[in-house]
Amino acid sequence: MGSGCKELERQIRACKLCEAKLPEGARPVFQFHSSARILIAGQAPGNKVHHSGVPFDDASGERLRAWLGIDRETFYDSKRLAILPMAFCYPGRGKSGDLPPLPECATQWRSALMAHLKALKLTVIVGQYALQWHAPESATRVTAAVALWRQFLPERIVLPHPSPRNNIWLKKNPWFESEVIPPLQKRVQNILDRG
Repeated sequence: MGSGCKELERQIRACKLCEAKLPEGARPVFQFHSSARILIAGQAPGNKVHHSGVPFDDASGERLRAWLGIDRETFYDSKRLAILPMAFCYPGRGKSGDLPPLPECATQWRSALMAHLKALKLTVIVGQYALQWHAPESATRVTAAVALWRQFLPERIVLPHPSPRNNIWLKKNPWFESEVIPPLQKRVQNILDRG
């Protein structure tokens, strides 16, 4: 990773841009290396991740790794996978789950980070806020975008949030795990086998 990437990462880890709006303070959680071939574009860290400082270090991460067909070691290899949520700090709790990611984070950092991901082969878009940024041409909701998975591959794929709170969605949409997951796992494996 070049000195420009390292300096960018250092700046983001020290960021306090939204601290006054964050109930538990600023603690940017992400994983980044310029050689990453797969990007996990998520929402924002949850409370458990905020405290551990490890992206997707929770039940959502277990499910996401299962969907991708990879183990923890591969998932946390920053030279293979970048994990860049739309906001890097825990936004706090709302009435029906975590609050949305604060937009200032993506405005400040996302374009600069994406410019360094020149080896990227697949962007895994997780949830509505990541969908709006990484597939702006898709003026649709997450469920509809997930159903259009063939139109996004091989460079992108849209997933519902892997949170246990989405168990009802998974029961209502059984086609997701039978139709989308096998080609996703094949694509991920092909990318990892080549690099």
